[in-house]
Amino acid sequence: MTLRGAFSGDNVGLIVTVEVNLVGAVPDLFAFREFVNMGGLISYGSGLNDLWRRAAPYVDKILKGANPGDLPIDQPTRFELIVNLKTAKTLGIQVPASLLVSADDLIE
Repeated sequence: MTLRGAFSGDNVGLIVTVEVNLVGAVPDLFAFREFVNMGGLISYGSGLNDLWRRAAPYVDKILKGANPGDLPIDQPTRFELIVNLKTAKTLGIQVPASLLVSADDLIE
């Protein structure tokens, strides 16, 4: 899996990764919702928007002269479980009801 597209703004890496997995009928778990929005099966993690929003204060402090090594490590506190039902159907996968109930978002 490549995250190149996720971090550079170039969605080609995202699209190619998801398409290869769909063509090969490989169910995949992704770390970011953006993969599932493009056709991936499941993601569990913090959204990219949240990560970028949390990075802004660090950038601000560093640009104002703070030593990056002195800054505390910040970790996401909210994680999302996203399931793409359309992809599950395409791959012939029946998603367990317990997973569907736990999901924060279902893409149909």
